[in-house]
Amino acid sequence: MAIYCSSCSASAHWPSSFLGRSPGRLGKLSSRYITPISFRSCKVFALFWGPKKAAESLKFETSLGEFSLAGSPPEDFSVTDVKPRRISLSVAASISDVSSKDWDACAEDSSGLEKFNPFLTHAFLSSLEESGSAVLGTGWLPQHIVAQDEYKNTIGVVPLYLKSHSYGEYVFDHSWADAYYSYGSYYYPKLQCCVPFTPVTGQRILVRNVWCREQVFNMLVVALKDLTNKLKVSSLHVTFPSETEWQKMRKDGFLQRTGMQYHWKNRNYKNFDEFLMDMKQNKRKNIRQERKKISAQNLKMKRLRGHEIKDEHWDAFYKFYRNTTDNKWGRPYLTRDFFYQLGEKMGDHVLLVVAEDGDELVAGALNLIGGDTLFGRLWGCHPQAYYPSLHFEACYYQAIEAAIELNLNKVEAGAQGEHKIQRGYMPVMTYSSHYIRDDGFKVAIQDFLSRETDQIKLVIQMLHDSGPFKDGLD
Repeated sequence: MAIYCSSCSASAHWPSSFLGRSPGRLGKLSSRYITPISFRSCKVFALFWGPKKAAESLKFETSLGEFSLAGSPPEDFSVTDVKPRRISLSVAASISDVSSKDWDACAEDSSGLEKFNPFLTHAFLSSLEESGSAVLGTGWLPQHIVAQDEYKNTIGVVPLYLKSHSYGEYVFDHSWADAYYSYGSYYYPKLQCCVPFTPVTGQRILVRNVWCREQVFNMLVVALKDLTNKLKVSSLHVTFPSETEWQKMRKDGFLQRTGMQYHWKNRNYKNFDEFLMDMKQNKRKNIRQERKKISAQNLKMKRLRGHEIKDEHWDAFYKFYRNTTDNKWGRPYLTRDFFYQLGEKMGDHVLLVVAEDGDELVAGALNLIGGDTLFGRLWGCHPQAYYPSLHFEACYYQAIEAAIELNLNKVEAGAQGEHKIQRGYMPVMTYSSHYIRDDGFKVAIQDFLSRETDQIKLVIQMLHDSGPFKDGLD
């Protein structure tokens, strides 16, 4: 490690993991722009870009300190319950270091059973790690924060990763990375508080329903910032938090960013035709024509849940998924094993829509079922086949039918895609919070975010005004 750090300090700059090269122009910059590299920074860089043996031997301090709780439990607090007075914060290098019971209790208390979010579960996050999808080798080093009281009760957790790139996030900061490297600074590694590869809004600071809940929440936010400073990385990004969390973190010095997705809203429809009757005539006609194309091509659509999904379905779906990622400038973030683990661990929370042409599976769309929402995630089809309108049927119309059948409030169909609007999915605002350590870059990014938010608000309003629904509905 000493040798590695020696070569580190002698180097003028590090290569950009995003650009995949060392920006040669850095050598032309004034030395005042070159960010000095500390010993701790060298250790962090070594994790991703140093010799493999050096990275494997690195040990980081896991403790983030202890905090005393202020005040006392309310009078109706049960005398049989423990009364914590101190909270200790630490970093878990794997979600397996936290029991599924403890993690899920924090997640469920944060969102509530009625708004159960399957992506925040130990089962989903552990599937990402154990399958090799979100691990050091893919640029995702788990750094989950855990809060425990003096009785070793886990009362708060935060899904957190140290990252060497910006892929799989769906809140795009590539231009920020380019700006950092243009000025001789280092954007990677960075900290990312999120669910990997999942642009789904949900709680990010997961805290139990304890009397000191607000204090623990604030402690965890402080811990996120402290770890960012401790590791001396460029920044911390909390992507797709709840709006409430987003507002709270603004008070702690986080920059606010907005985005846009397309969601379908269930207005207590009894069936798909009732939904269509809320749409303008030309939009309603277009959807019916698209659906007729499915039967005209002799395709059979099926919705499979839990035990109905067999290994052959996952084998086929993985091929479809790779066809999508390999042919559309994508990246195959998820391994084959991830899908097997997902099916095994998540059970009836998994909904797989498949299309059959005769006895052959030709396409599929993966969804997860939450407390009040159906989450559309991935789509793929047979590489040698083309079926007009099948994408719309598998991803959007089957999801709407399933949501009506399951009495769910909405369908979230994933990131991007203005074509969703004409099929009943309307634009909604999403959120992210960003802690930037460098004051100069913070000012520049804040200016960009302010202008970006104004533009997003304008676009959302325009899209609603020209939406597919009858007047008075959006």
